[in-house]
Amino acid sequence: MSRRSILITGGAGFVGSHAASLFLREGWKVGVLDDFNGFYDPQVKRRNMAGLAEAELFEGDICDPEAVARAFAPGWDVVLHLAARAGVRPSIEQPSLYARTNVLGTVNVLDAAVRGGTGKFLFASSSSVYGATDEVPFRESAALRRTYSPYAATKVAGEQLCSAYSHLHGLPVVVLRFFTVYGPGQRPDLAIHKFTRAIHEGRPITQYGDGTSRRDYTYVDDVVQGIRGAADYGRAGFDIFNIGESETTSLRELIAAIENATGEKAVIDRQPDQPGDMPATWADISKARLLLGYKPRTKIAEGIPKFVEWFRSTAA
Repeated sequence: MSRRSILITGGAGFVGSHAASLFLREGWKVGVLDDFNGFYDPQVKRRNMAGLAEAELFEGDICDPEAVARAFAPGWDVVLHLAARAGVRPSIEQPSLYARTNVLGTVNVLDAAVRGGTGKFLFASSSSVYGATDEVPFRESAALRRTYSPYAATKVAGEQLCSAYSHLHGLPVVVLRFFTVYGPGQRPDLAIHKFTRAIHEGRPITQYGDGTSRRDYTYVDDVVQGIRGAADYGRAGFDIFNIGESETTSLRELIAAIENATGEKAVIDRQPDQPGDMPATWADISKARLLLGYKPRTKIAEGIPKFVEWFRSTAA
């Protein structure tokens, strides 16, 4: 049997490096396309790549068709498209940058996948696409009538582009809607990491709103398990799956969990609700359980101490 191969765009990042590590352990040929931009310290990604010595690195921007073509030149059985400008709040300040990277960049990657005869295209989407829906928990069949941020809008656009390319070119596509991924190696701009560092350094943490907003926090190992199931998903055409924990945690509860894990009390800087933020996210994962064999295992009560342990082992 020939060795299977996967190209991971954004593969030097948080989720991408965890996914690359799993595929390498299973004996896959792994390629990583990443531009190491300055959204956060590029050395974080460089360190991630140091642990992926067997992966082939293609350094370049997905908005550059030539860079994308170089990465696709070897030919890949599966493409996992994670590369994107992430974050709701920065997208409000730089909507054109988000549109360029997340929409034009996705077109470039889809074009290359079609030209290269890719056998499976996995697109990383977000729970933010659900926006102003009253249907909870969120189901993949929900109508996406109104988003709350430019970031969410670009992810809806990405999903629709994937649908069009699947229809027009016969490209098998699986869209994975991730719900607030956390765990060792989490990006430093995300809440759990920011809160933990602030508590560790004795600084206040910024709490937007009254602390009742809720999120479906998903441990990174569970997300990677969902990605792995999608890589083997046998149906052709286009499909969408929620990849979440299927439980919600309020912001107050999250802060308390970090306090318990660190053994330190947080100083809270309360601020008004932040524009673009959703009041709650909650995944219905019944479809992923049935068709991908998805079984999240790490609850927030276990995951936060694991993250804190990792943080303490790496904190400068």
